[in-house]
Amino acid sequence: MSETSPHDAHANRVKWQSFWVCAGVACLTILDLSKVNVGLTSIEESLGGGATELQLIVAGYALAFGLALVPSGRLGDLRSRRNLFLIGLTSFMLASLLCAVAPTIEILVLGRILQGVAAGIQMPQVLGLIQQLFQGKERGTAFGLFGATIGLSTAFGPTIGGLLIGVGGPENGWRLLFWMNIPLGLIAIWFAWRLLPKRQVHEGGASSLDVVGILLLGLATFSLMLPFVLTTGGPTDDPRRWFWLIGFVVAAAAFVWWERRYLRIGKAPVVHFGLLRLASYRNGILIATAYFAAIPAMFLIVTLFLQQGLGLEAVFAGMVSIPFALASAATSWIGGRLVNKHGRKIVVLGVTLAAIGIAATLPISAFASDAWTPWLIAAVLTIAGAGGGFVISPNQTLTLQDVPVTQGGVAGSVAQVGQRVGTAIGVAVASSTFFATLYAEKGMDTSAAIYRDAYGRGTTIVVVLLAVALVLSLVDLRKREVSAQ
Repeated sequence: MSETSPHDAHANRVKWQSFWVCAGVACLTILDLSKVNVGLTSIEESLGGGATELQLIVAGYALAFGLALVPSGRLGDLRSRRNLFLIGLTSFMLASLLCAVAPTIEILVLGRILQGVAAGIQMPQVLGLIQQLFQGKERGTAFGLFGATIGLSTAFGPTIGGLLIGVGGPENGWRLLFWMNIPLGLIAIWFAWRLLPKRQVHEGGASSLDVVGILLLGLATFSLMLPFVLTTGGPTDDPRRWFWLIGFVVAAAAFVWWERRYLRIGKAPVVHFGLLRLASYRNGILIATAYFAAIPAMFLIVTLFLQQGLGLEAVFAGMVSIPFALASAATSWIGGRLVNKHGRKIVVLGVTLAAIGIAATLPISAFASDAWTPWLIAAVLTIAGAGGGFVISPNQTLTLQDVPVTQGGVAGSVAQVGQRVGTAIGVAVASSTFFATLYAEKGMDTSAAIYRDAYGRGTTIVVVLLAVALVLSLVDLRKREVSAQ
């Protein structure tokens, strides 16, 4: 019977301590995708600004996040994930400081974009380090815990935001949303400096940085996301913004051509298209993109409906997401332990439960009384949260299971780009549907009736996006079953 040596026990302890540093920092970045939602009303009262500025505060973060992911992931794979992690974390803390003291709405938008860039620098290193630290079943457990952390931070974000606004007051309480990142960031920097591995395995052969490929991919991502970021559903939306999609097609085609040429001359491209030939990786990205198009949009619409439509204070509107968070955390941990045995079936179950839970809010929003609506929405979101936990961590594990460790950072980055693009598109389509309904029906007798109708239409978009994720999950499950025969 073998015993674990003191050296192995110490190494294992440090490995898990490093994991929790990574998970904690990921939590900070994801919190800023959701906690700011409940602060929009407070920000509007404090700094002014219209629908476009408020949309940029939410979606501009996701846009900058998406642009920084792939180059940062590639740099981390080629150079040092630890160093890029520390650079991103420090930059995130400084950008948070700029947001906290912003005197105008324009400075706040700038700070949010810089926050997004910093988050895009550090998140690929988190995924690459988890790939580097864990193998086999232990990796599934790690991603299960990671998914639980992400689920908690996504769903508890509105609650935390509401509490901070309650403490700081309705006009300037939103500044605490950003001040909280400063002490937490300092603590994380200290632990990261001490614990994260200083060495890593690099790819063999060519290791040059594909600058042209990075620029072309960035242009393609920017051109795809920008028109959605600028979509508010208001009468002032400029239809010419959709011309950016032509730029996306051109830049994407140029990127594919360049990457293939770069590989032919013996150099390492920014994205190995061989990764996309891995069915587990390709299908996992598509499922995550559809799922993350739905869930952040759902949280934003629920928050707007409860605050503006039903008049709930920010803290109470945020607390509606607590059951989702707790259920998601529990099933993320369970899903991480079961994914190696049951595979894609776990994800199919998760997407189905998420769709059922969110669809159940539609009759509630239409027919329940104002007093009962928040309670009933919180109850059915428990079902959605349980489903969400079965999606995030199992899908993350399945997506990266066949990816070489040396490409873990860039592989995780491309997957994250899909999530951020999905978030930008989902938030834009669902929220613009919500606001367009308000603009179109402002002549109705009661504002509550308008908001109920707007919520119903916006949430229908969310349910459709989850249906897309379910179809993709079923297709991947079928392919796996056929290949296993």
